[in-house]
This record gives sequence, structure tokens and C-alpha cells, in this order.
Amino acid sequence: MTPPIPDRYARQLVLPEVGEEGQARLAAAAVAIVGCGATGTVIANHLVRAGVGSIRIIDRDWVEGNNLQRQLLFDEKDAREQTPKAAAAERRIREVNGEIRVQGIVEDLNATNVDALLAGCHLVLDGSDNFEVRYLINDWCVREGLPWVYCGAVATYGMTLLIRPGVTPCLRCLFPEPPAPGTAATCDTAGVLGPAVGIIASQASVEALKWLLGHTDALAAGLIHVDAWETTWHVFEITRKSGCPCCERHEFPHLEEAAVSHATALCGRNSVQVTPARTARVDLEAAEERLRPVGPVSRTPHLLKLDLGELQLNLFPDGRAIIQGTDDESVARSLYSRYVGS
Repeated sequence: MTPPIPDRYARQLVLPEVGEEGQARLAAAAVAIVGCGATGTVIANHLVRAGVGSIRIIDRDWVEGNNLQRQLLFDEKDAREQTPKAAAAERRIREVNGEIRVQGIVEDLNATNVDALLAGCHLVLDGSDNFEVRYLINDWCVREGLPWVYCGAVATYGMTLLIRPGVTPCLRCLFPEPPAPGTAATCDTAGVLGPAVGIIASQASVEALKWLLGHTDALAAGLIHVDAWETTWHVFEITRKSGCPCCERHEFPHLEEAAVSHATALCGRNSVQVTPARTARVDLEAAEERLRPVGPVSRTPHLLKLDLGELQLNLFPDGRAIIQGTDDESVARSLYSRYVGS
């Protein structure tokens, strides 16, 4: 921890909604941010500057040039070096506020590690880009009785909702099933306006701060929907879905699907992530030696890259791999099996 900076929170402390007592509450709080892309970087930036005492950032990906348009914690050096987003965010946050505890975790949140990665947090914030992770967070938080903030943005609009198990409807009341493939707008099909991300992620941060400060009476009364281009702002009341399998029947299938490995196409990347059934540490140095006869190999402390011409295999220490150059999950699985193993 660095020495405290005098008056760091002075403009916040004069707010009647915060004050000395509220600032102490923030300092004692621990939050997890799952995903550190467009929305996640904005949320992390706001919470660290507000003085939230412990911030855990979980992200599976690395920084690329096209991220810099909207992902506020990264710079050109991060993109050139393809630094893992969680590691880059941790470094930047330490430069912004050395008084807080920050942990960047370069892992893929899944059913095999969710208990360990989210344990001890008071609030979970969604900075992900897919519903698979959001349903996992929803199942875990409802099971644990822990609040979480859903947040998403695409094109010029975004949505956010603070979910309090036992008090409000859960995500599956709002979205009983994930969108069918090809039916939902994504960042690669619809694009994304940077300021729109900033607006909705900032509002998600406000809702998080309200809850952490104990001002539950001030929380939005439903799903906040903002379109930055159309200059519209709506709060939609959400009702609990009768017979909701998650928050009424307490069925948590997304916490139980750990028996097989899975492949997930990544938003706007022409890439597929392959995650093994069991998390296991990979010796990247040994893997580099084994794969060198296959093609050009490069390695950093965080990942190994194997160039296969039109395809590239990126192997992480937790056994996860991202196959670039295809959105075909069967091709990615085959490549993983051939060069990494089953």
C-alpha cells in the first residue's frame, strides 16, 4: 500500500450520500468484476477512484488494438504486447489508487472455479460479453444470496440491473433462456459506440455504489435502458417470473456443467475459446519446447502462441486456449486436442 494521498476523496466526502461513514463502508467493501473489457474497465475505473477497498478483476482475454476505442484502462503498449487484460488493469489501477487492494486474475470464470474466484466478495459486477458467464454468475449469486449487477452494451445502447436475491427478480426472470444463435446483436455485427458503453457502465457503477453505501431506497426500480444516440433513458419494471427455475425453484444448472470441456465463440474475434473440463496448470516452457517443431512459437509469462498460418493457438497456464482464425467450434476442439491434448 502506498501512503495515503491527502484529500483524495474530498469531493466525495462532502456528498451527504457518502460522508465519512459512507467512505469507511466503501473502504471495507470487496467486489469482483467479471470481465474487463468495455464495461468492465469503466466500472473498475469508477470503483477504484471512489475508494472501494478490495477489487478483484477476472478476465480470460488479452488487449488488442481494437479494444482501445472504448476500453479505458489500456494503452497502445498493452495492445502491442497483447498483455492479459486482468494484468494490465491491475497495473493501471495500482497507479491510480495505491490505497486499495487489487487482484487481476487471468482466468476464465466457469463452474469449476466460480466458488474460489468469487469467495469473500460482497458484490459481483458483470463486465462480460456473453450470457453463458452471466447465467453462471446469476446461479452462483442466487445460491449464495449475494447481489450482483448485470451490465451490457452494444451499438449505441446498453442495459443494467442490480439483482438482489430474495428481494428482486433474477436474470432468468428477465431472460428465461439465452438468445438463440444469430438472433442477438453483438459487437462484431452491430458495432459499439464508446461513449454509450461509458454511460451505461457508469450507471452500473452508481447502482453498485448505492448498494455498497447502504442506500437501497435509492436503487433503480428496475432495468435501466439507455440509448446514447437517440438520447433516451428508461427504467423498466421487472417482475419475478412465476416458477423461475433459479430464484424460485433454486435449480442451478450452470453450476453443474463441469463434467465436459466446452468451446465458446468469442464476440467479434473470429476466435473460439476451448476450456478443459478440469482446470490444470500447464508448464508453458515445456509446452514451448514440445510445440516448436510444429510452427513458430512465442511465450510470455502469461501465454504461449503457436502460429499455424491461418490459425493461431494461444495457450494459457490454466489449460485454456483461444484459437484465432475460426469461429467453428469443432475446428477449435480438434486443434486443441491435436496440440494440447484432451
